[in-house]
Amino acid sequence: MPDQSSALLRELHLLTRDGKLNADALRKLKQVNHLVGLLRPALDDVWERYASPQVVDAGSGNAYLGFILYEVFFKGSDKGELTSIDSRPELTERAKARALALGYERMRFATAALKDAPWPERPHLVVALHACDTATDDALAAAVTRNADHVAVVPCCQAEVARQLEDKAGSATPVMRSLFEHPWHRREFGSHLTNVIRALVLEANGYRVTVTELTGWEHSLKNELILGKKVHRDNPAARERLEELLAQTGVRPALVRLLEPSGAAP
Repeated sequence: MPDQSSALLRELHLLTRDGKLNADALRKLKQVNHLVGLLRPALDDVWERYASPQVVDAGSGNAYLGFILYEVFFKGSDKGELTSIDSRPELTERAKARALALGYERMRFATAALKDAPWPERPHLVVALHACDTATDDALAAAVTRNADHVAVVPCCQAEVARQLEDKAGSATPVMRSLFEHPWHRREFGSHLTNVIRALVLEANGYRVTVTELTGWEHSLKNELILGKKVHRDNPAARERLEELLAQTGVRPALVRLLEPSGAAP
């Protein structure tokens, strides 16, 4: 992007020695840059409304997304903080060293599971790029319970619901069972059902939801982007559809269970 420096790309090891992007780096950077572009309306919104915007990159890994968000939105501003959370200490320590080298003073790093991490009391935007399996649910649950204004997740490796479908196969109707009788279908249907439930949970909790493709399939098979903007306190109609879907499929994924104790919509 025009406001993207070679210093950052070099620090992230996306540039070769002669200053070029190799094929793998180009693919990775294209995904992240496209997501940053899709997040721009949310970031413009929180920058306009809050004196200190709080952005959380949940399950941040190497924090490529966080670093690029910081350079594009935080670097030229005197407000806001970006918190990157990951459970792997080697990744958070490496990212912390990079932030220090780049002078990114308002980047924070936490080594913790998402459910145990020191979250801002009120995050204004929560992002999770390829947080595996139920880590995406942890990010969504944190966003909902902390009343985040915006949430954006690109889910990865949804396996939990597929296992639940296998356990429920004996009690499912023959027609319903035909949707996931074969292991391949069970994995694909389970992944789709997981994300449908995630979108409905957000809607039930007052978010306006958009589900779209992140980039072309040639760049990543984990390509579904769920965007949510908080517009209501809750949505009873969406909650009713969610409960009916859960009853008919017999599944109860992590996100539903995580929100039950707080009294939020399942």
